[in-house]
Amino acid sequence: MSADKQTSWSYTEGLPFEDEVLLRARERSYELGVSPVSPGVGAALTVLAAASKAQTVVEVGTGAGVSGVCLLRGLGRQSVLTTIDSDVDHLRAAREAYREAGVPGNRTRTISGRAAEVLPRLTDGAYDMVFIDADKPSFPLYVTQAVRLLKPGGLLVVNDALDHGKVSDPAIREETTNTMRRVGKAIRDDESLVSSLLPTGDGLLLAVKIS
Repeated sequence: MSADKQTSWSYTEGLPFEDEVLLRARERSYELGVSPVSPGVGAALTVLAAASKAQTVVEVGTGAGVSGVCLLRGLGRQSVLTTIDSDVDHLRAAREAYREAGVPGNRTRTISGRAAEVLPRLTDGAYDMVFIDADKPSFPLYVTQAVRLLKPGGLLVVNDALDHGKVSDPAIREETTNTMRRVGKAIRDDESLVSSLLPTGDGLLLAVKIS
């Protein structure tokens, strides 16, 4: 990244304002050893949730609730966020963040379990938005399930799609990097989707289901 691009990226990431609720959620993330979404990604999630007018959202990878709070702040008052994580401590921290954000309990559904086992039990074509931010080796499976879950016009969001800047470098052949390359190409080549890759955070891959 050139110096000018690095400066622009840093400015973009530093521009969003995060209140005490998000800052405390970030602090809990670090205490739990979780990498939360960046401020730029968090702000983008809020905008995307608001623009999509989503009512039903699935989040794969709860973390400590930073991304969930960002999503909920963009969603309407009748919307419901279903978030999946295998770590009960993560879910407990996320519920604390939701409470601090003033989100009513009936607007969130936290599911403890492996996403690979939970996602197939969710209803086909029942969701307006799916956000994936979990274990990279399972991203291909998560994306396949997400496409199944989305309604026509639904939005898929994949975080860390550039794998910390490594995807664009063909010399890097790490397993997770190759996985993210395959995910990006699979979404690009899926005729049921239109997609775009944004350099926000560590890469935000967006796709809308058109059929």
